[in-house]
Amino acid sequence: MPSIKNYLSLIKFSHTIFAMPFALIGFFLGVRNKSVDSSFDGKFNDSLIPLIDIVINFVLVLICMITARSAAMAFNRYLDRQFDAKNPRTAIREIPAGIISEKNALFFTILMCVLFVVCTYFINAICFYLSPVALFVILFYSYTKRFTFLCHLVLGVGLSLAPIGAYLAVTGAFALLPILFSVAVVCWVSGFDIIFALQDEAFDKENNLYSIPAVMGKAKALNISSLLHLLSAAAVIYAGFYGHFSWFYWLGTAVFCGMLIYQHAIVKPTDLSRVNIAFMTANGIASVVFAVFVLLDLFLLH
Repeated sequence: MPSIKNYLSLIKFSHTIFAMPFALIGFFLGVRNKSVDSSFDGKFNDSLIPLIDIVINFVLVLICMITARSAAMAFNRYLDRQFDAKNPRTAIREIPAGIISEKNALFFTILMCVLFVVCTYFINAICFYLSPVALFVILFYSYTKRFTFLCHLVLGVGLSLAPIGAYLAVTGAFALLPILFSVAVVCWVSGFDIIFALQDEAFDKENNLYSIPAVMGKAKALNISSLLHLLSAAAVIYAGFYGHFSWFYWLGTAVFCGMLIYQHAIVKPTDLSRVNIAFMTANGIASVVFAVFVLLDLFLLH
């Protein structure tokens, strides 16, 4: 019987490090502007009541993040099981290796979807009503590599829901600042997913799968990735000016942009040996450090 460790490996739980920090940014932006949400309308004199509400919402948002991402990853593994079995790089994954059965993977996906929707119900009405839309986007991504090289952008859109969704969970309303962070995430994630896809260029071509490296080649793919990362940096910089952030934010921005530059410096069309460093290490540092400095700016300098 598969262990919890097997399921964590199936969904690559460590990759939560990419979107979670931006969800925290969206959440605490919402906390700062909490008067929009009726849960924080100031009707209680006891200051502990709003704090309790914030903690409960925070826990619910974390559960939503984890369950939504787990559903998306498990479904992706389930749908791609035949391709994974043929690809030497992915043949060791849990489903092709026989560690987790197809049936169990699909059941796990459905369970995560149900838990996600239930949690949104307890957050607020708009999150609940939009939960099917969010699930559609993140699950639909798994099909896109079969018919469009824009699959990287769809993945980016899926992860970009994190800051907007977390902000909505607190305020119940849309705002431009979290949307700017979502734009940054779309371009950032799409860019580094193109870099990761360089490893499967030949396999994708042989199996009629679409990706930017398979369609355009490694050199052009890296150029497109660079452009997307430039747009991501621009969105982060514009958000800093729009949100009137202070020097903590700009330190985080410097680290974020530095990690974007670094990953393009170590990955070349003729040398993919450090793709995993670019994918996991550089982007993990970029998201975590940036989020820490943004939160410090929000609560210490604003």
